[in-house]
Amino acid sequence: MTPETQGHGLIIAAPSSGSGKTTVTLGLLRALRETCRYGSVRGAKSGPDYIDPRFHEAACGQPSFNLDAWAMSPAHIKSLATGPGLMILEGAMGLFDGAPPTGKGASADLARLLNLPVVLVVDAARMAHSIAPMVQGFAKFDSNIKIAGVILNRVGSDRHKRMLEVALAPTGIPVLGAIPRSASLELPSRHLGLVQAGEHKDLNAFLDQAAKLVADTVDLDAIQTLAQPIGTIAELHPEDLSDTTIAIARDEAFAFSYPHELQSLQQRGATLNFFSPLNNDPVPKANRVYLPGGYPELHSERLASAETFLASLRKAAETTEIYGECGGYMTLGTGLTDANGTRHKMAGLLPLETSFAERRLHLGYRTLNSLNPDVPGKFAAHEFHYATTLSADGPPLFSATDAEGTTLPDMGLTNGNVSGSFAHIIAPL
Repeated sequence: MTPETQGHGLIIAAPSSGSGKTTVTLGLLRALRETCRYGSVRGAKSGPDYIDPRFHEAACGQPSFNLDAWAMSPAHIKSLATGPGLMILEGAMGLFDGAPPTGKGASADLARLLNLPVVLVVDAARMAHSIAPMVQGFAKFDSNIKIAGVILNRVGSDRHKRMLEVALAPTGIPVLGAIPRSASLELPSRHLGLVQAGEHKDLNAFLDQAAKLVADTVDLDAIQTLAQPIGTIAELHPEDLSDTTIAIARDEAFAFSYPHELQSLQQRGATLNFFSPLNNDPVPKANRVYLPGGYPELHSERLASAETFLASLRKAAETTEIYGECGGYMTLGTGLTDANGTRHKMAGLLPLETSFAERRLHLGYRTLNSLNPDVPGKFAAHEFHYATTLSADGPPLFSATDAEGTTLPDMGLTNGNVSGSFAHIIAPL
C-alpha cells in the first residue's frame, strides 16, 4: 500500500474551547488541498457538530464526517475514518472534555481509539512562561495519548514568540508554528454556534486568508510527517433500502443532517431526493420524508407562506412516513413563535406549539428508546436548542435518559404517519 492510498491522520485539539482550533484546521485544509503529500486532505469533526464539517468541505473540497466517541461504536468510528489521503480531525472543546460525569466522548477518546497523534493549539495571547507546565501537563496526563506538537495561536510579537519557545524547549514538545493575532480571522456566530458555511460572505476569501496565514507561520512538512496510518475497516449495513426513496429537506432552514447518516442510507441502496421548503418546493414523491434540524426560527415567516410546500407535506402525511428533528419537528407543529413574539402557522401535523420568545437552553447527549411499536429502536442522540415547548398534546415518541443515565421526560410526538422530536439521532444502539 503506497502513501497515496494508505489513509493517515492527526488530531487538532486544544486545552479549551475558543483556542482557535477551527481556524487552524481550516487553514491547514485549504493550504494542503493542492500540495498534500498523501494525495488529498480531508476534515473530520469530533462530536455532534453540524457546522464545522461544512466549513471543512468548503476548505478542501472533500467530504467531512463527524466522529462521535460517545454515540458511535468503535467499528462505526473506524469505518468513517478509513479512507485515502490525510485526515485532519478537529477536536471539540478541550482535549479531555466530554459528557458528564466521566468525560466520555472527548477528543482524547478518538486519539486512543484511532491511535492518532495530537497537535495542541494553545491560545497564547495572555500567556508567557506558564505555557510550559500547562502543555507538559497535557502531555503527561495520559500515556496513551501523544501530544506530538504545539501550535501557538494569537501570538503578540516576535519577542512574545521567543519567550514561548524558550519556555517550551525543556518539555521536548516541538513548536510547529506561531500564528499572530488576526481579528479578520474570527468567524461570525449565532446562538447555535458559527454561522453556516453557505451563509458566510466571501467564504473563499476567508479560507484563502486563513491558508496563507497558516502556511506562512506553521511548518506544513512537519505537520504531515507527524500523521500516522489509519487502519481499514468496513461497517456492515444489513438493511436493504434499494426500494426506498427518501425526500429530504435541504436549505438554510434545514441544514443539520449528518453526512454519515446520508452516506449510510445511500450505501444501503436508498435514493435520496433533496428539496427546499424555503423555495416553496413541493415534497417529492417518496416512501419517507425527513425534515432535518436547522434554523426555521430565522425563516418562520417565509416557511409559513410556503403554501405549496405545506400543502404537499400535509398530503404526503396521508400515506407516507414523515419524520422531523428539532427544526423539522417544530415545522411539523401547529405554530412557531419567533423571537419577536410573532406566531407563525406551521404544517399542523403534530399538536405542538413552540416559541423562541422565551429562550431556554436544552443541551446534551440523549439515549432514546422508541415508544412507537411500529418504529422500534434504541438510539444515541444529541439535543441542542433554545426553543420552548408551549404545548405538546399527544403520544410521545421516545423515552429518554441523559449522558449520566438520569431519566428525562418523554420526548417528541407521534401522530399517525408523522413523528418527530427535538433530539438529533446520531447512531442506532
